[in-house]
Amino acid sequence: MSADAQNALAQLRHLITSSDLGEGGQLPTERALAEELGVSRRALRAALEVLEEEGLVWRRQGKGTFIGQPPDPHGKIAADIVQVVDAQAIMEARLCVEPALAELAAARATPADVEQMRRLVDHIGLSPATETAELWDGALHRMIARVAGNPILLTAFQLIDELRIREDWQALRERARSAASMAKSDHEHRTMIDAIEAGDGAKARRCMETHLTRLAGTLVTSNTKAEAAS
Repeated sequence: MSADAQNALAQLRHLITSSDLGEGGQLPTERALAEELGVSRRALRAALEVLEEEGLVWRRQGKGTFIGQPPDPHGKIAADIVQVVDAQAIMEARLCVEPALAELAAARATPADVEQMRRLVDHIGLSPATETAELWDGALHRMIARVAGNPILLTAFQLIDELRIREDWQALRERARSAASMAKSDHEHRTMIDAIEAGDGAKARRCMETHLTRLAGTLVTSNTKAEAAS
């Protein structure tokens, strides 16, 4: 990637994480955005391709570029069940689906995929706010799901992922966030990516199970404390 494209990428990351546009917000046109950032349109397109691969933006010809994930049919299903599921149900579903995705990713990830996963982990650690860290964390797990290359499991993952943007889920993650838990997540993510890079599917599965099981326990403990204090 050229220096101009790297500059565009860095500025776009800052724009996405610091703007008030939020999930689904539309970015300016390519011409306006290139002028605003002081980069060429070619460099801008290269940067947008990276962000699209990370799941941070999506583009539709004739419509523009939007923050987050594109609308999909799972959104209506998620909206229908959102009132009858809790954090425990979400984590149970994640434990059923994501370890299998990690195992498949170990068999199919390219060196470029692994490099991108490591960059996403770095961004999680550099994010001071829970909301921003959750954005990068979601991008990492979505990438693993895509790299796994199984459309059926990916569909299940996307449905679960829709539920993670709920306000009560975000509030629960905020309460559970601590320096210690972030350090553990960082170690678990990096160990899992090492296993994916090595092509060790069984270890990648175990790493994902360990990570999600610990997270589930942290969320339950945090929620119990909050209920006791209320």
